Amino acid sequence: MTGRAATGRARPARASQRGTAAIEFALVFPTVFLLVYGLITYGLILLAQQSLQLAVAEGARAALRYSTAPALAACNAVNLQTAWLGSNLAGCPANAPVVIACPYQSSASCLKVVATYPYAANPLVPTLPLLNLLLPTTLSASAVVQLEPGVVTVRP
Repeated sequence: MTGRAATGRARPARASQRGTAAIEFALVFPTVFLLVYGLITYGLILLAQQSLQLAVAEGARAALRYSTAPALAACNAVNLQTAWLGSNLAGCPANAPVVIACPYQSSASCLKVVATYPYAANPLVPTLPLLNLLLPTTLSASAVVQLEPGVVTVRP
């Protein structure tokens, strides 16, 4: 295919295709970028959520192992597991474990371990305008473990 230049001479079809790669790139790049950004962002959110869940499970196990001070043992385990998220952002003492009555047996004592991470205030990946509406504001996890009888009584 040939085209006519202003001078009336025929020019090759290749010259009339100049810049098409740049236009195609400009159309495809934003879509691919948003797709990769979303995969990375939500992958890290899931990693942080799973880390919080693992931390509270480890805190609950620690509370069973160290029955003289279960809340302190749970706090230390949660803080150790969530250290990569930042300085005490997710663990104790802000979310100190609480002794509660077990839901299935009111005479038994249970320890509820909770960890939260303020994702909106401390995102793992910088947020893009308007896309932060799709991201969670906080990530949280909890675990409940029954304590041995006589170790800790339920708070009134």
